Amino acid sequence: MAVPRVPVRRSALLPAAVLCVLLTACAAGAGNRADGTSASVTTTGPTSSQAAPPSTEEQRVDAALAGLDRREQVAQLFVIGVRLDDLGSGDALVDAGVGGLFLAGRSQTPAEDLRAVTEGWQSAAPGPALWVAVDQEGGAVQTLSGEGFERLPTAQEQGRLPAGELTALAADLGTSLDAAGINLDLAPVADVVPAGTEAGNAPIGAYGRQYGSTPEEVVAAAGTIVAGLADAGVTATLKHFPGLGRVTGNTDDTAVVHDGVTTADDPQLAVFTTLADSPAAPFVMASSAIYDRIDPSTQAMFSPVVLTDVLREQLGFDGVVISDDLGNAEAVSNVAVGDRAVRFLAAGGTLVLSLQPSDLEPMVEAVLARANADPEFAAVVDDAVRTALLAKARAGLL
Repeated sequence: MAVPRVPVRRSALLPAAVLCVLLTACAAGAGNRADGTSASVTTTGPTSSQAAPPSTEEQRVDAALAGLDRREQVAQLFVIGVRLDDLGSGDALVDAGVGGLFLAGRSQTPAEDLRAVTEGWQSAAPGPALWVAVDQEGGAVQTLSGEGFERLPTAQEQGRLPAGELTALAADLGTSLDAAGINLDLAPVADVVPAGTEAGNAPIGAYGRQYGSTPEEVVAAAGTIVAGLADAGVTATLKHFPGLGRVTGNTDDTAVVHDGVTTADDPQLAVFTTLADSPAAPFVMASSAIYDRIDPSTQAMFSPVVLTDVLREQLGFDGVVISDDLGNAEAVSNVAVGDRAVRFLAAGGTLVLSLQPSDLEPMVEAVLARANADPEFAAVVDDAVRTALLAKARAGLL
């Protein structure tokens, strides 16, 4: 399959007002370590042997980039799966300088025990601190359920809770993940499933993963989850742009899934950017479905029309776009492993998610090879690395 055209992406710059708020917060929280614990803070200036830390997110990114060679920079664009029943396998990925780890599967391991593992990974990280991610939605999609993690109702049930109860649930969700050293939740689902179609919507409605049947309902409920996670220092992920609420097939186990209804100006698309327009700076996950009325030529996460023209240019999103799984999903099975990463980044993506640890090396090699051969793609990679590291700076991971 041909590699799509390479878009020129806009730099991921924060609005001035938000930047001011974040800089104030950074100054107040300068004693926070990457693992979320507190360190003593001196109120005096640096001594002659103690260099002053960079004072803005951009400066911290510049400092981080200066300490990474090209391969190490590219490795920051990958979040790779680690099975929860084999957490020791994550050590090699950490040594390889990967940008983050995704805890795959289901586990009843207590939060305290998980934190011992995640803190070990953070201590061993050779470069910037890691994203440590899970799928912690509720209902059938709850990765962690051991001591320290409450059972979460489905998103559909969450959306029906009184506002105060949902706020408390969101706070507990964020606190429990932070206690385990988790700093990235691949939730909440921002897809809108029209009322009466739930049972026929295989990936979302059939499992009650939607927060409502209208954009307004989804924004209100999912926004509460985003805020609760952010208050605990956990970054949220809005999924699955442009939306899986109208499909019938599941991209996890179906090779080709189409949405023949959604258009580029559909109100459900604005749900993602409305929720993303906050100091919490959630990520947006790109869908594996094909949107016939936006770009019928390829899956959304490989489409420059979907990710660059619509999400970034039309809707103005300049933050992190993370892929849906590029490792095991049936929807990408006919694309060479390395090409999956190249095509996603070329389309306008930022972080490549793969549940297959063996994908890391061929994906990094493919990105490096394409960047070495194509200066325009190399500039796209540069922009993606900066966007990824800016997100880490905001999250206290630099």
